[in-house]
Amino acid sequence: MLKTKDKDPLYIILRSKREATKFQILVGVAENQPSVRQQEIAEILGVTPQAVSEYIRELVDDEMVKSQGRGSYVITPKGVEWVINNAEALESYAKHITHDIVQQVAVWTAIADCNIRAGDKVGVYMKDGHIHASYKEQSASGIAIADTKSGMDLGVSDLVGIIELSYGLVHVCKVPRIQRGGSERVQPELLRNILEKVRFIGTCGIEADIAVKNTGLTPNTFFGSREGVIEAAIHGLESALVVVDEDFTDFLKRLEAVNLRYVIHDLIAP
Repeated sequence: MLKTKDKDPLYIILRSKREATKFQILVGVAENQPSVRQQEIAEILGVTPQAVSEYIRELVDDEMVKSQGRGSYVITPKGVEWVINNAEALESYAKHITHDIVQQVAVWTAIADCNIRAGDKVGVYMKDGHIHASYKEQSASGIAIADTKSGMDLGVSDLVGIIELSYGLVHVCKVPRIQRGGSERVQPELLRNILEKVRFIGTCGIEADIAVKNTGLTPNTFFGSREGVIEAAIHGLESALVVVDEDFTDFLKRLEAVNLRYVIHDLIAP
């Protein structure tokens, strides 16, 4: 579903100076709480202390900041959620700029699919989550910067065109926390059937990690698994995150923030 301008974080933060200032002040409160020095925030943002005071008063009214007395403020869960949502949107926008817009002035790294000579034009495409280059014509092309043997890393400059890429589907597999039975309540045959179809597996929580190992499979990552799964999907790989139920909702919000398709699997046995 398309976002309206009044709900689109990028439109709000990048085009409204007021909302951008609000975002920065919230970050400042979170960074310095509970002793918030309005004078220091004002100097950093280039506004008056009076302006900072007005913003904080509005944030208190909006229940994004809570006052604990004179000069003492803390960010509320509502404020944290607002900052995170907008920060994620800005992060996605930054990736769009660096990956899609600035690419023509950068040197990209690709896997050479054959022996390639320096100065030759090569076709560039995505395969198995990595950028590849060959002499076959593709929707994107560039110039090889050095002689490179097949299978080795190749520098490609002057990239033009668009690298065709379809985001991978993310399977979100929910398992219960140990207080609710942990990995023993997961149906291993059902989980294995799901994971055998994907190219990248991440686990979030010890219960999730054990549940995957009980299937006889080995996850690709445990630490940083949520971002790892997202990166794999962005690079076109069908992926899965096996996640404990209390972290489940936050991960769905993260997927929606970066516009990735997902399917939910509830693996808890009755």
